[in-house]
Amino acid sequence: MTGTPSRVFIARLAGIAVFDPAGDQIGRARDVVVALRPPPRPPRVLGLVVEVPPHRLVFLPITRVTNIDAGAVIFDGRINMRRFEKRESETLAIGELLDRTVALEETGEKAIVLDLGMEQTRTRDWLVMKVAVRRVDQPTGRGSRLGLRRRRGETFVTDWDKVSGLTMVDEKQGAANLIAAFEQMRAPDLANLVHELSAKRRAEVAAALDDRRLADVLEELPEDDQVEILGELGVDRAADVLEEMGPDDAADLLGELPAEQREQLLALMQPEEAAPVRRLLTYADNSAGGMMTTEPVIVSPDATVAEALALIRNADLNPALAAQVYVCRPPTATPTGRYLGTVHFQRLLREPPPTLVSAICDTELDPLRPSRSLEAVASYLATYNLVSVPIVDEGGHLLGTVTVDDVLDHLLPDDWRESVMDAPAEEADEEEESLRGADVSGDGSRP
Repeated sequence: MTGTPSRVFIARLAGIAVFDPAGDQIGRARDVVVALRPPPRPPRVLGLVVEVPPHRLVFLPITRVTNIDAGAVIFDGRINMRRFEKRESETLAIGELLDRTVALEETGEKAIVLDLGMEQTRTRDWLVMKVAVRRVDQPTGRGSRLGLRRRRGETFVTDWDKVSGLTMVDEKQGAANLIAAFEQMRAPDLANLVHELSAKRRAEVAAALDDRRLADVLEELPEDDQVEILGELGVDRAADVLEEMGPDDAADLLGELPAEQREQLLALMQPEEAAPVRRLLTYADNSAGGMMTTEPVIVSPDATVAEALALIRNADLNPALAAQVYVCRPPTATPTGRYLGTVHFQRLLREPPPTLVSAICDTELDPLRPSRSLEAVASYLATYNLVSVPIVDEGGHLLGTVTVDDVLDHLLPDDWRESVMDAPAEEADEEEESLRGADVSGDGSRP
């Protein structure tokens, strides 16, 4: 591996681009697969988990990696695009080893694993030789008798064989360093990785994420994962996370729960957060009411173009919601006062900032009622080339909007998220089988 440093810290590989020899990016590194071996033998690095579009995790054997630096991984151009499936003998270095509690052999002190350093040997194998740790308690036992003075919270790098406990299951493993490794990752990508973790590790990651980030990840996970994670949170934390979710996503998730549990969580939510979710739960799943979001961009008739543009600049809005502004008489929270019309963002960009939105809103297209079917909503969007449609009640009050992504979510099979994440594996090639099937109980040599 010409140009590759002799030691690479694994957590720093998370999210870096993976290129073929022609310089074309094929994806991003998400984790490193290692085979743990009986102490004191260090783990052998088998390869990288790489995410390729769209949200598919594949295995890149370390033997095909030709260069690693601070900003990129380059491989020889050969990669099997079958979906990665972790085998029982394999461990994800970032997903499963970071945040482990270990014991320092010299002093018996406890420490938390922050990172792992892998090094290439003379035989061109990669082994995990170093462990970066943070001390979590004061020295006891032999360390005290030797007069060693250590600071609580001190971080340092030590040899793999100078710590113990990494090959054992940690019942109280945190997830702070795993989350830090993927801090910049988008919610759908993080959800893809969370889906691949064990149930134990998923629960630990969920416990460590803040409410807003966890809500974003839950919205991208299959329903089974959502229900499992929510059940591990405890009712108070679960209610807090539901408040951070979009009302339509929260309603979909609560709809999967038993009625008693659903009502318990709704009762713990803030009344103003629970109210729109309760309304959404009254509609049939495949109706306009069941698909709509209750938080579109709404302005009053006396709002200016400048004010409307300021609202759609909100980075938390998804593109479909930011594409149109709805003009309604006060109150401007759903259900609103009377719905007056819609202004597309392109029209806003063409008008002088002081212009009133009421003077430029489209009043010709009729809104839909919440009882309209999925097919009717899809046809409406397709006919008028729109990305969202207003939904009003019998009095003409805006209840919410259905966006094109809501429609796609309901047109696709119920298990479409699982289908993307768990696509059938193809046959592994001979080199990959040789590497991943190596005997890891002895000296690690390939068969």
